[in-house]
Amino acid sequence: MSIATGTPARHGTANGVGADVPRPDGALKVTGAFAYSSDLRWDGMVWGATLRSPHPSARIVRLDAARARALPGVLAVLTHRDVPGQPLYGMKVADQPVLAMDRVRYQGEPVALVAADHPETARRALKLIEVEYEELPALTHPEAALRGGGPLVHEGREGGNVVRHVRIRHGDLARARAEAEVVVCGDYEVGMQDQAFLGPESGLAVPAGDGGVEVYVSSQWIHDDQRQMAASLGLPLEKVRLTLSGVGGAFGGREDVSVQIHASMLALHTGRPVKMSYGREESFFGHVHRHPARMRFEHGATSDGRLVYVKARLLFDGGAYTSTSQVVIANGSYFAAGAYEVPHVEIDGYCVYTNNPPCGAMRGFGAVQSCYGVESNLDKLARKLGIEPVELRLRNAMTTGTVLPTGQAVEGPAPAAELLRLLRDRPLPPTADRGASSFALPGGLNNTTHGENVRRGVGYAVGVKAIGFSGGVDDRSVARVRLSLSGCEPVAEIHTAAAECGQGIVTVQAQIARTELGVERVVVLPADTAVGDAGSSSASRITWMSGGAVQGACRAVRARLRERGDGPLEKLLEAGPVEAEYEYAHRRTHPIDPERGQGDAHIAFAFAAHRAVVEVDTELGLVKVVELATAQDVGRAMNPLAVEGQIEGGSAQGLGLALMEELHVTDGRVRNPSFTDYLIPTIADMPSVPITLLELPHPDSPYGLNGVGEPPTLSSTPAIANAVRDATGLDLARVPVRPDDITERR
Repeated sequence: MSIATGTPARHGTANGVGADVPRPDGALKVTGAFAYSSDLRWDGMVWGATLRSPHPSARIVRLDAARARALPGVLAVLTHRDVPGQPLYGMKVADQPVLAMDRVRYQGEPVALVAADHPETARRALKLIEVEYEELPALTHPEAALRGGGPLVHEGREGGNVVRHVRIRHGDLARARAEAEVVVCGDYEVGMQDQAFLGPESGLAVPAGDGGVEVYVSSQWIHDDQRQMAASLGLPLEKVRLTLSGVGGAFGGREDVSVQIHASMLALHTGRPVKMSYGREESFFGHVHRHPARMRFEHGATSDGRLVYVKARLLFDGGAYTSTSQVVIANGSYFAAGAYEVPHVEIDGYCVYTNNPPCGAMRGFGAVQSCYGVESNLDKLARKLGIEPVELRLRNAMTTGTVLPTGQAVEGPAPAAELLRLLRDRPLPPTADRGASSFALPGGLNNTTHGENVRRGVGYAVGVKAIGFSGGVDDRSVARVRLSLSGCEPVAEIHTAAAECGQGIVTVQAQIARTELGVERVVVLPADTAVGDAGSSSASRITWMSGGAVQGACRAVRARLRERGDGPLEKLLEAGPVEAEYEYAHRRTHPIDPERGQGDAHIAFAFAAHRAVVEVDTELGLVKVVELATAQDVGRAMNPLAVEGQIEGGSAQGLGLALMEELHVTDGRVRNPSFTDYLIPTIADMPSVPITLLELPHPDSPYGLNGVGEPPTLSSTPAIANAVRDATGLDLARVPVRPDDITERR
C-alpha cells in the first residue's frame, strides 16, 4: 500500500489516530477463540426454530400445531395470533409480518415458531406443524410489476407494485440531444448478490424480572432493532434491552431484524432464555440481498469526447417487502450519471415489489448497480469515439464545484481524475511465465489449459457515493467517555452503541481517545442500548459519526479537567473520575423534490477507482483476475492497516459480483442457498490488490476523515467487466459474467 501526496501529519500517542493499530479481536478470530453470537450460552437455555413457507405466493388455509405441541421437549409453538404487539414491522415501512397471517409473499417467509429443550427436537417439531396452502400466482418479473399487469403483491396498496419512483431532471435534455454528435445506448443487468457473511444470524433472548427482555444479538443498529422489537412485543422501549454480540460479518444484511423479535416472543412466552441460530441454508432466506437491477443508459457526447447528456432508467427488484428499498433506489438514482460532469441529465429510478426474496441494504447501497451501468456504457462510448477509455473518463471527471444531477455542488475534495491518473501511470503487471506456473492461467489449477486461447484485457472504472445518511435525515450519534485512575495509571472508558461488524470501529474509538486524552490505556465497553443511539454501522458513516461523538466527549472531559487546574493528569484525577456524554450531528441535509429531484441531499462524497487486468480463456470462458489495482481518497487514514483491509474486502466482493456471485431465483424459488452453489471468491481467486491512498482531508469531518468501506465495491465490478470486454471484444451486458456468456457469443 502506498499513500500519495497530501498526507497530513500524524499526531497523538504512538497508538493514536493515524497509526497502524492491530485489532484487539484479530488474533482471537484467526485462532477461533472469538465469541460470536452463535456461541452464546445461558443456564436453563432452550432452543428456538422457525417454520418457513415453501411457496413464493400462497394463502394459508389451515395451520394445526397440535402434533408439534404434543412432542416431548417442546415448550411452545407460536403463530401470528401470539404476537403481543404490532403484527407488522420494518426499518422504513412497517409492512412485514412478524409471522405470516393469512398469506405468504416469498419463499422462506416465517410462519410459526417453536421452542424446545434441544435444537433437534425443535427441528422435529417444525415438521409436525401442519400447514395447508393455496398457491397463488407469483409475480416474479420486475417489468411486469412495473407495468401493473400482474397480481398485486400487497393488495389494496396505493401505488400498486411500485415501491418508489425517483425522478431526476437537470438541464434540458431535448436541447442536449440536438447538441450531441455521438450517442450510445446500452442495456445492463446485475444479478442478485448475497452478503455471504460467514456468521449466520443468531441471538439469545433472556426474560427479565420487570417483564421485559434482555437480548444479545449480532446486528448493525441495535437501537433501531429496539424500536421495531418494542412495537411488536407490546413493550415500552426501556423494557427491551439489547447488547451487541460478536458479529461474523454484515455488509448490510444485518440492518433488518432476523431472530430478534422471534427469540424474544419465545422467551417471554416460556419464561426461559431462548437461543436462535440459523443454519447456512436458512440464513439465505433470513436476510435481505442486493437488489437485482435492469438498467438502460444513453450517453450523448461531442466528437472530441465531452459528455453532453445522460439519460438513465433503473429498475430494481425489491422483492416482497420494503426494507430499505425506497432509499436504495434513491441512492442508485442520485449517482446514475457517475463521477462525471454532465450538464444535462434525465434519470428515472424505479423499485418494485415482487414475490422474489426481499432485498435491502448491501455494501454500496444502490450505487453499485448504477456504477456498473454507467461505467459499462462509457466504455461503449469510448469504443465508438475511438478514444482510450481512461482518457474519456479523465476528460469528463467531476471536480470540486461540479453540480450533481440533483443540483447540489460538490464541496470538499473530488479527485476522480487524480485517482484515474494514479492507476493509468502504474506499470502493468508482467505477463506470467505460463510454463512455470499453471496457477497464472484461468482454470490452470485444474489443468484445463496451457494458454492456447488466453487473452489479456485491461479495464478501468471510477465510482462516487455519498457518505452517511442523506435526504434530510437528522443523523446523530452519542458517546460517553469516562477518565479515571486504575492504580496509578489513567484509563479511559468509552461507551457507545456503535456496532463492530468487522470494520474496526472499536479500534478507532480507542485511537481517538488516546489522541485526545493523551492516555495509552483505553477500554471500549460493549455496545448496548444503555447508552444513546449511535445509528447504523452502514452508509460508511460509523467512523465519522461515532468518531465525532467520541472526539466531542473526550474534549468535554478535557474541559472539565481544566477546571481542576494545572498539573499532571494523574494528580488531577485524584479528585475522582471525570465523565462526559456528547451527541454529534453533521450539518443538515435536505430531501430532493419529487418532481425534478433537486436538493442538497448529501453531507459528503467518497471516490474510488480500479484498474483490472484479466486473463480470459476464450474457448472455455474462464477468467482470472491478474491484478486489481485501486486508488481511493480516504480523507484521513485513521488506521491505515484497517483501511487497507476494508479496501481489499470491498474489492473482493466486487470481484465476486463481476464473475461468480449470484443468488439464482426461478419463479420465486431460490435454487442455490448454500456455499456449495453460491460461490464467493477464495484466496485462489483473489489477485494482487495494490492500493494507493489519497489523504485529502474533508473540511466537515472529525480529523478530515472520510468513509472508506463502500467505495471499493463501486468501481471494482465494472473495472473487471470492462477488462473482460477488452480481452474478448464482447458486449457482456450482465454481471456476473458466466463462462457461457463468453463461449456462446464468440
